[in-house]
Parts: sequence; structure tokens; C-alpha cells
Amino acid sequence: MNPRDFLIHEDAHMLVFNKPAGLAVQGGSGVTQGLEDLLAAFAKSNGKRPRLVHRLDRDTSGVIIAARTKPAAAFFSEAFAKREAHKDYLAIVCGGAPAPNEGEVALPLKKASRKGLDVMEIAREGETGAQAALTRYRTLAATQSAALVSLSPETGRMHQLRAHMAALGRPIAGDGKYGGLFHLGGVEIPGLLLHAAALDVPHPDGDRRRFAADPPPAFLQAIRSLGLEAA
Repeated sequence: MNPRDFLIHEDAHMLVFNKPAGLAVQGGSGVTQGLEDLLAAFAKSNGKRPRLVHRLDRDTSGVIIAARTKPAAAFFSEAFAKREAHKDYLAIVCGGAPAPNEGEVALPLKKASRKGLDVMEIAREGETGAQAALTRYRTLAATQSAALVSLSPETGRMHQLRAHMAALGRPIAGDGKYGGLFHLGGVEIPGLLLHAAALDVPHPDGDRRRFAADPPPAFLQAIRSLGLEAA
């Protein structure tokens, strides 16, 4: 896999990719090659390679950035830590439009293990291990069986969007961990339909930059097949 095939921007400070679904960000159990490994293609003559400053789940596609230098990595890491980076996702959820059509989910999350899998569960405020989490959502198009929604996480917890939409009773299609279906309205779902569509971040040059990426073909086909093209 050539990372330049999904590179959408590069400058002296950063690389921006439209990560394919199915590509892990980091190596680990069952991972033969992750995006972090592919960054070797951009290594300097001294062997130093760019470093990722945030994460996307393996099955989530979309915009992800890497810093080209150590100062840039510190700059972007601080921006994410201070919540100065704004993320917008697209997702297809099961069961039609959430109620209300637009709103926010402010439910704490805590790490748990379910059948040997790491998941995030809704927690009580103040409970040991609970982390505050806030997601804003907006319905873009809906049928009785599915909806296309825009999601904006204000916090960056593991699986936050997936757990929050499941808590609304609208799990993301193809999300086996959180109750998402693999068949909706007679349509086969190819995998997790969650896409990091845009990222707006401060830039070391002093301004802000916004990077956007179209969903992969399978996601766009699901939108058409499910009758969600109105969006």
C-alpha cells in the first residue's frame, strides 16, 4: 500500500491523509501494517519519520494528520489536547433519524471489556474511570430504517461517537461492537459506516487550516442504496 495514494495535503509541517477503512493507525495484535509504518515513506535522510498526533479507529475512514517535525508534533498535540481542533464526521445510523433530529449527547464513558473486546460503556458521573464526553449531532437525511448524520465530537474519547450513537438507540451501521446492523432496509452494509469528513486545526504558520475528504465509494453507495441522497 502506497500512502501517497491517499495523501491529500503536505507542507513543511504536516501530512494529511484520507485514511482508508480497514487500515489500522498503529501496529498491534493482528495488524501486519499500520499507517504509522507507512510513514517510513516520508522519512528524512536521517531516518526520522513523521509522527501521528491523533487517532482514528481501524474501520473508520477519513482525515488524519501527521507532523513532519518534532516541534510540529508538539504544536498539533497541544492543539488536540486543548480541544482547538474541530472534527466533523459522517455516519449512517440504524433505525431512522435520532430524536430530536439535532442535539447533543453528554454522557460520560468508561473503558470496559466485553467478550474479550475493549469497549466504552456509558458511566455515571463521578464513577471510577468515568470520562466526560460530549458529541453534537445533526440529521442530514433519513428513512424509516436509516439516517445520514453529521457528528462533531467536542471530546476525543475512544469509540466516543460509536458509543454515544448506540446510547441514543441509533448505532452506526456495520458496528458489530455497539449493536450496528449489517443489513438495513434490504441493503447489505459493507462495514462500519463512519467517516472523518473534515478537520479544522491551527497551523504552525499562525492561521487555521481545514481539510476535507470524500467518503469512500462503499459509503457513497450505501447512501444511494438506502435512499439518503437528499443530503
